[in-house]
Amino acid sequence: MRRKTLLKTERKKSPKKTETVTTYDWEEINNNPAIWTREKDDITDEEYRDFWHVVAKGVSGDCAKWNHFNAEGNINFKSLLYMPEEIPDNYRFGQIDKIVGGLKLYVRKVLISDEFDLMPKYLSFIRGVVDSDDLPLNVNRETLQESKITKVIKKKLVRKALDMIRAFSKEEMPAEEEEVEVDEEGNVIETEKEEKEHPYIEWYKNFNANLKMGIIEDEPNRGRIMKLLRFQTSKSDGKWVSLEEYVENMGPLQKDIYTIAGPGLDEVQQSPFLDRFNEKDIEVVYLTDPVDEYMIQQIRDFDGKKFSAISAENVKIPDEDEDLVKRREKAYKKKFKPLTKYLKKLYGPAVMRIAISKRLGKQPAILSSSEYGNSANMERIMRAQAYQTGQANMMGGAMKVMEINPRHPIVTKLLDGCPPEEDGEDFVVSTETEDAAWLLLDMGALNGGFEIPNVKAHNNRVTKFLQSSLSIDSLGLEDEIDPPEEDEDAPDFDDMDGMEGLNMGDFNMEDLNLDEMNL
Repeated sequence: MRRKTLLKTERKKSPKKTETVTTYDWEEINNNPAIWTREKDDITDEEYRDFWHVVAKGVSGDCAKWNHFNAEGNINFKSLLYMPEEIPDNYRFGQIDKIVGGLKLYVRKVLISDEFDLMPKYLSFIRGVVDSDDLPLNVNRETLQESKITKVIKKKLVRKALDMIRAFSKEEMPAEEEEVEVDEEGNVIETEKEEKEHPYIEWYKNFNANLKMGIIEDEPNRGRIMKLLRFQTSKSDGKWVSLEEYVENMGPLQKDIYTIAGPGLDEVQQSPFLDRFNEKDIEVVYLTDPVDEYMIQQIRDFDGKKFSAISAENVKIPDEDEDLVKRREKAYKKKFKPLTKYLKKLYGPAVMRIAISKRLGKQPAILSSSEYGNSANMERIMRAQAYQTGQANMMGGAMKVMEINPRHPIVTKLLDGCPPEEDGEDFVVSTETEDAAWLLLDMGALNGGFEIPNVKAHNNRVTKFLQSSLSIDSLGLEDEIDPPEEDEDAPDFDDMDGMEGLNMGDFNMEDLNLDEMNL
């Protein structure tokens, strides 16, 4: 009993143990839902523009347009897409392959990747977000990229992006406030208004190369992209027109869409190929971008109208009296057969054949490309390729056609100097006629935009022509002159340039260091 009492006493003396419990109160600071999950009617334009700066990675400036939509069907997802006003910096240097995808991919509002390739290369400038509940969360990025669900989402996104650009191009010209000037008597002063371009044209000038790349690469959407293209034409007076507008303005006899390619607007406007089309009041589309040549090779037609290059030899010009044209062509071929036969023998492989032109106006000859040959502009582009080896010269001369103007006096004069069709074996062609024939080929090459086949021989012929025109007996150089030696005269300070108004009083003698001058 004593021992038990002692233990009981010790328990009473032991200190009490306390435990500290920490509790937390959570306060939600940002209780706003993600912008793409909200209803469009509840979102202001300012909120859309603010969110653009969140997703505009690598793009400066503001956004041109946006598209907020919910895709429903077999695959459901929400998306908000933006079109930038300014092109990414890499685009300025042609480095499209280095543009990283600009769409953020969310799965059930969880960010999966901010560099997901949900857009093709030609639409890689699109920025925005995509959120889907149908994608799995527990897979890696590579597997998700190859998912069938992802491919369906990508297809719908491309359509929505093109629809957004299409809607932008169809918008009416925004109205501007007119400033009225009034004179002292209160009368309104009428001033000429500067016609401004549509906002879509300003955007198109930055991104037209991307759309043309889409025509080359994206065949399923080629028809949609073609409606987004704009071109300057021979009748648009500097304005940009769509292919739909071009077709609407076609004459009743015109069946094709005529095009001409060149390095710039000034070059194509001065092309001799346009002479006949201007006479017939036929509109021609200008192709002045390097990608245009590649793009046009992928397009068969638009709205049932075939594309036809006016620099090609087989281009057909509509005429009311087709029977007269055929009879006239037959008569010209018969009349100039001796000349065409002689020129083909003289030029050899430099040209494929000699033809009587039906479209030349004031020019004596022009070099055109055959139906399957490269145009002069395409040859220029191929020569400019950094890694091309001999492609520019491949079948170059063999695919060119020399067209001569049967109404030009130079051509008719050459006909008189060439061997006749019958009993022409003993006929001797003069040196002057032969040189003139070669100069005609050089003129035709320059008129067609091609390079002169033999520059050295061309210079020799031009030199001979100048010698004959100036009645120079010999081209030998004169002896160098040997001027006599002259005594050097002392400089005349009164006549020295820059000494006018010199006043010695302007110099401060205290500022001069006489020791350094050894005085």
